[in-house]
Amino acid sequence: MMLMVDRERQRRFEGLLREHQRIVFKVAGVYAHNPHDRDDLAQEIAAQLWRSFPGFDARRAKFSTWMYRVALNVAISHVRSVKRSGAEQLEPLDDVHLEAVAAADVSHAEAMQHDQRIAGLHAFIALLDPLNRALVLLYLEDRSYAEIAEVLGISETNVATKIGRIKQKLRGQMAASETAGVKNGTR
Repeated sequence: MMLMVDRERQRRFEGLLREHQRIVFKVAGVYAHNPHDRDDLAQEIAAQLWRSFPGFDARRAKFSTWMYRVALNVAISHVRSVKRSGAEQLEPLDDVHLEAVAAADVSHAEAMQHDQRIAGLHAFIALLDPLNRALVLLYLEDRSYAEIAEVLGISETNVATKIGRIKQKLRGQMAASETAGVKNGTR
């Protein structure tokens, strides 16, 4: 009897994990920068989800909300342990990014400008502390402030305030990057 219950629970978990696996890969992609680390982090998240699954209560939260909470906790712990070990250095947005874009073919200027903005956004997100990175990830997923608050365990007001501050900081950094591009003749 116990074996049947375990198999049913495992089947249910596997179905839910398959249905929402995009969340695992998205969180791993935001918190790990090379493919090997992303795969390791995705496996770590999946393992923790399985270990935590007996505590999941569908009456208290949607599976995706619970999954985000577990995945982000694992990812944030991963970032903290990597920082403690000094194994990974985040690359700040600087002239190297802009020079790489400037060296590209002029006929693809518009596409490159788009790529530059995306690269700048990724660089900006990588520099955020783990909690704000999670906040941006959920915001870019078009999650409601209420859902973000539930996943991160903060108030909706706090979510709105933090998003406002992050947007303001991003606008300043993107403007500075564009100004640097004009001064360097890349625009």
